[in-house]
Amino acid sequence: MPPTTTASSGQQPGKSGRKKGRRARLIVLVLVLALVGAVAYGGYWSVSTVRASFPQTKGSIELEGLSGPVDVKRDSYGIPQIYASSDADLFMAQGYVQAQDRFYEMDVRRHMTSGRLSEMFGKGQVDDDEFLRTLGWDRVAKKEYDTKLSASTKKYLQAYAKGVNAYLQGKSGEQISLEYAALGFENDYKPEKWTPVDSVAWLKAMAWDLRGNMQDEIDRALMTSRLGPKQIADLYPEYPYSRNQAIVQEGQYNELTQTFEQNGSSQENGLSSTGTGSGTSSGGTGTSTSGSGTSTGGTATGTSASTSSSTASALQSQLSGLYNVLDDVPTAVGVNGQGIGSNSWVVAGSHTITGKPLLANDPHLSASLPSVWYQMGLHCRTVSSKCQYDVSGYTFAGMPGVVIGHNAKIAWGMTNSGVDVTDLYLEKLSGDGYLYDGTTKPFTTREETIKVAGGTSKKIVVRETNNGPLLSDRYDELVKVGKKATVDNAAPDRGDGYGVALRWTALDPGTSMDAVFAMDKASNWSEFREAAALFDVPSQNLVYADSENIGYTLPGRIPIRAKGDTGAIPAPGWDPKYAWTGKYIEQDELPYEYNPERGFIVTANQAVVDKDKYPYTLTTDWGYGTRSQRITDLIEQKIKGGGKISTDDMRQMQLDNSSEIAKLLVPKLLKIDVEDKDVRQAQELLEGWDYTQDADSAAAAYFNAVWRNILKLAFGNKLPKELRVKGQCLWVDPVNTVGPADEADKVRECGQRDADQAQPDGGDRWFEVVRKLMDDENSDWWKTPKGVGDRPAATNRDELFKRAMIDARWELTAKLGKDIDTWSWGRLHRLFLKNQTLGIEGPGFLQYILNRGPWKLSGGEATVNATGWNAAGGYGVVWVPSMRMVVNLGDLDKSKWINLTGASGHAYSAHYTDQTGKWVKGELLDWSFSDDAVDKSTTDSLVLKP
Repeated sequence: MPPTTTASSGQQPGKSGRKKGRRARLIVLVLVLALVGAVAYGGYWSVSTVRASFPQTKGSIELEGLSGPVDVKRDSYGIPQIYASSDADLFMAQGYVQAQDRFYEMDVRRHMTSGRLSEMFGKGQVDDDEFLRTLGWDRVAKKEYDTKLSASTKKYLQAYAKGVNAYLQGKSGEQISLEYAALGFENDYKPEKWTPVDSVAWLKAMAWDLRGNMQDEIDRALMTSRLGPKQIADLYPEYPYSRNQAIVQEGQYNELTQTFEQNGSSQENGLSSTGTGSGTSSGGTGTSTSGSGTSTGGTATGTSASTSSSTASALQSQLSGLYNVLDDVPTAVGVNGQGIGSNSWVVAGSHTITGKPLLANDPHLSASLPSVWYQMGLHCRTVSSKCQYDVSGYTFAGMPGVVIGHNAKIAWGMTNSGVDVTDLYLEKLSGDGYLYDGTTKPFTTREETIKVAGGTSKKIVVRETNNGPLLSDRYDELVKVGKKATVDNAAPDRGDGYGVALRWTALDPGTSMDAVFAMDKASNWSEFREAAALFDVPSQNLVYADSENIGYTLPGRIPIRAKGDTGAIPAPGWDPKYAWTGKYIEQDELPYEYNPERGFIVTANQAVVDKDKYPYTLTTDWGYGTRSQRITDLIEQKIKGGGKISTDDMRQMQLDNSSEIAKLLVPKLLKIDVEDKDVRQAQELLEGWDYTQDADSAAAAYFNAVWRNILKLAFGNKLPKELRVKGQCLWVDPVNTVGPADEADKVRECGQRDADQAQPDGGDRWFEVVRKLMDDENSDWWKTPKGVGDRPAATNRDELFKRAMIDARWELTAKLGKDIDTWSWGRLHRLFLKNQTLGIEGPGFLQYILNRGPWKLSGGEATVNATGWNAAGGYGVVWVPSMRMVVNLGDLDKSKWINLTGASGHAYSAHYTDQTGKWVKGELLDWSFSDDAVDKSTTDSLVLKP
């Protein structure tokens, strides 16, 4: 059965109708066979079958390779705490225990990262495998293992793999997981042994989902087919530095700025001025000069006039094809798009009731079942040179160590920094190679063989340029449009067309795996910073606390580009001026803060530094700071009111549902004169509303419907089809028309993007777009034609708002009923948890076995309680706080944590989703750390013996 993503993702990998149909047919075939087997074997799906894979959690088990006994203590939620007397035993036991609970998830993930999904799920995954082989994550992971990682890290990876394989030894598929019982009917698939490289490759998948601004780069180029530079600039406004504070305000970058000002450094010697938040060098389009753009009757059209603008415009078809390729790649961690992010903040002891720091973190990722996170503790009975770890927190099943959490001395959290570490390049190709600096260079090539379950193997050739692998080799449409693309006079003759290559830091071997172990045993700020310097990909905002100090540091391998900000739009690969220099920002020149005077640090994907106070370009596509500023305001309100912050205060901040865009729009909406009594009744819901998006709020339901319709009318209907929701069709003016087209000349265009990735998504970039336009009441963006029935046209802001209120009223009438007393935000805003392979497209009975939900959620887009939804696609939950934690540095046993699902990946385990109900309510579990606290919370004890 072809999966639609990894066991820890929240997004389908293959999105075309052709692929979807093929997958559905294969799934049906497999499960028909399963049902036949059920009859033939007298009730195959029996209770004993379901329970066959449940882990042993009591008694003892002998494991060959251990040097001494290991204790595995699980609490009432199945969360394990492991105690050993050597590092090797500790990580071997971690591998064994994670495999007990999550091996199917681990197995699917490693097949995804290595481009071998076809071996498990058949020919429906060949296209995905081709693309993944072209990226070559597993090859890079092997290079890391062979050449970059320390001897101790290799030892731990080997021990972990030994533990996983000890669990697999002698087990049939159905004894490992229920999913293997179904797979076994189709292709007799049997899991192979785990390797250390399987663990390292997972970091590449994580880096892919946190890769930065590639989506913005694609979207800006796609917009050029219908929008001019000024219009695109409207949709990518500058970061609001004066309103939403950057992360670092008192740290390292001030000293750096002075140094570089004294040296007179500039873009041309490898430095560039800080980005504006728009991703542009002129007006937001990423082009150097303006083209012409007109908007008539609410339909925007544009024709580029400059050479660089025409290049960007010509790329839109190519990049549409590239988007489809990227969208087909299984999402490992979560949706990569506007609006998604994470929260993490730390408060100094001077502002807490304990007198010691508090640290909170909640990464926002796609909802998955099981959760991407696996909670556990790794404890040396005695910390010494032989056994160095005493750490607890959130791990990835399939990878040793703890990724986020605390040890006995320090705590840390992460949010995605969003720094720009990817660039797309156009390549002039020939039979002999590719053009670079006036010379044809030979490709670097390799042959890959893709094995297919139940089918014939397929061979592909992967070609690379000096800018990276040719993604266009994996997608025929890119080749076709490359033959037709219009380019400026400075470009080489197109010949057979242009290819598209990817330059990305994660495709070079790195040391992130070393960083995980180094952070796990760091005992102070200095050691933590040294460990963080090893965390080269993906670049993350790291917040820190020990019992006396707080800090922030930005690690990562961040390239210095020869020609400033290459990453706004695809660059000409044949021009050396646009190549990476091979130099990266030095770690001691990256921003950090330590014990700032204000007494707290907030990171929530906002700008790291003010644009005028740092000499390097980190990115020009930050998040817009709505969440970070709300967290800052909540902390300051408490402090300025004379209060001290508690662990529960931190929890309550994580649950803040306040809508910042509602605060801006509702006063305007209430002033609009509405004649229709039914619409007026809905408008009255907003009177006295406190802007809080609780699940039971009717006002929140109506406001979010109005917001969605404002975005659709003002922007969505004017975007090119490549950005709009698949299947939603509009009659629009032909491209390159001047002035409004006659009705008879309009063309019908249908959207091409999946609902959870379409635009406008309603994230805080769109908050800023609307905020900037509010005072321009007659902007062309506010103009929209008459709708169906008696839906009025709009010629200004208030008329469009009125139309949105009417459309929202009747949309919710259709969805929730005419009686507004029955409306609630939670009825619209629901969370479904789906097993990420057989739970997506399998027949109903198997989905019933594997999937859970729905749950009605509070929160929303760009709120602190970031239960994200895509306004272009609907109200359903797209991403969530994948976990929540609050670490109390005054007493670690008073720390709190929660996971989205549960410890187990087994569908009928008591721990499959046993944390979800509490997660929905915003509750946290006790997080035991000390020996006494762990013993008191232990319900099951298992001894692993040599």
